[in-house]
Amino acid sequence: MLIAAIILGSWLDQSLDRVPVSGWYEELTGRRTLPPGIVVLLAVAALAWLGALELAALYRQKSIRVSRRVVITFTILGLAMVAFIPKTLDAVTGVALVNTVVAVALVGSLAFNARHREVQGSAAAAGGALLGVAYLGMMFGFMVLIRREWSAWVLLWLITTTKASDIGAYFVGRSIGRHKLIPWLSPGKTWEGAFGGVAFSAGMGALGIVVLGSQWPMGALGGLAFGVALSVVGQIGDLVMSLLKRDAGAKDAGSSLPGFGGILDVLDSVLLAAPVGFWLLRVMRDL
Repeated sequence: MLIAAIILGSWLDQSLDRVPVSGWYEELTGRRTLPPGIVVLLAVAALAWLGALELAALYRQKSIRVSRRVVITFTILGLAMVAFIPKTLDAVTGVALVNTVVAVALVGSLAFNARHREVQGSAAAAGGALLGVAYLGMMFGFMVLIRREWSAWVLLWLITTTKASDIGAYFVGRSIGRHKLIPWLSPGKTWEGAFGGVAFSAGMGALGIVVLGSQWPMGALGGLAFGVALSVVGQIGDLVMSLLKRDAGAKDAGSSLPGFGGILDVLDSVLLAAPVGFWLLRVMRDL
């Protein structure tokens, strides 16, 4: 069901950016069609919102007094900063914009937590807000950036290549896994499963090159390398989420997806793979 929804959303997103427009929108933007990534932006914003709720809940399990409203607000602010940054913006202004958003998140969260003249836990709560900006807002924002430069099918390829690693690691690890990867952090993960995840992602990466071959100048070898890189980074992203959950004493980040856990349990690998994938795609395009 989830896979079908992702495919349908990709098709709808790809179709909408060919819808002709006119009038004030054309005069304002110079575009004669809708901008790319409308569906992706809406979906990513919803996922970031739910992820922020889960992140705030993890903080509260550690008895850290963090406001869900603050975490959600600055998560969406971080996403908006990345998603709506103009292509024509110069580098210095872009860096200044990022610094401004981070500063606003820091000062705003400190001010919010000190509004009742209490200082206990303010620094930890501010850290929670900054984590929402960077870990959720900016990472999710890279999915929108990818869609702005490539088709929805390329974004789908990146997501499926990354998640193929999760599937491969699970099945290979369950079948032949014997040697623990990092037992103190994630006891269920094995070296055999990790290599199985790399193999599955490499295969999906090569398959994507075949399907999207007209868009890429390199052959299947480039797709294999793309899959290997996303698998390694995605597994690190999974471990990052494991670290946050173990710190909070929680098994899952949430319960919004029965059988899978929460949004962050499903997308932890994709969150870290998105920025890496963005730069890899640029390198691949320029080869």
